[in-house]
Amino acid sequence: MQQPGTVPWDDLDATLAEVWRCLGVGASARRSAFHHPTIATSGHDGAPRLRTMILRGVEPALRRLRFHTDIRAGKVAEIAANSHAAVHVYDPGMKLQVRMTGLAVISHGDDAARQAWQQSQPMSQACYGTRPAPGTPIGAGGDFALPASHSPELAEGEANFAVLRITVETMETLYLAHGGHRRAIFAWEGASLIRKEWLAP
Repeated sequence: MQQPGTVPWDDLDATLAEVWRCLGVGASARRSAFHHPTIATSGHDGAPRLRTMILRGVEPALRRLRFHTDIRAGKVAEIAANSHAAVHVYDPGMKLQVRMTGLAVISHGDDAARQAWQQSQPMSQACYGTRPAPGTPIGAGGDFALPASHSPELAEGEANFAVLRITVETMETLYLAHGGHRRAIFAWEGASLIRKEWLAP
């Protein structure tokens, strides 16, 4: 990551390019703040639901972020009912906050999911072979464990594995600086950038 002050935050295009660069780094750098953003969906009761997820891939040209999830997880049903999602990242080293909204899509049992599964590490794959399903009540915290190698549960992991993609429709950035904060907003309609302007911090 670049240090605060090394990016021309007074330039809208440079700001946008830097955020996409940081997201790209975050998809592979475990210590990056962009590696584990907070994702928000709407619950069936209309209340927001938040969770931290690992950013697995970024496609800047498509404005698309990729995450992995369990098809049995509650967020999958939430997205099926309401595809609107939000993403939040704060990097304390850069003093940069990024808020995004977009449309979420789940891929399961298709080429995209199979490719992502094959590229996943065995330790990550084990998370999708768990029993019972995520969110199921259990008697005690110790009643849950990851499946052992070569167990039937581990073999079931791929069937539970899904890809979550969020296509960014709005992005708001806030760079914190003693000399004056910089806040900007970007919005797209389809492939077109329809809004790019400064906001009062």
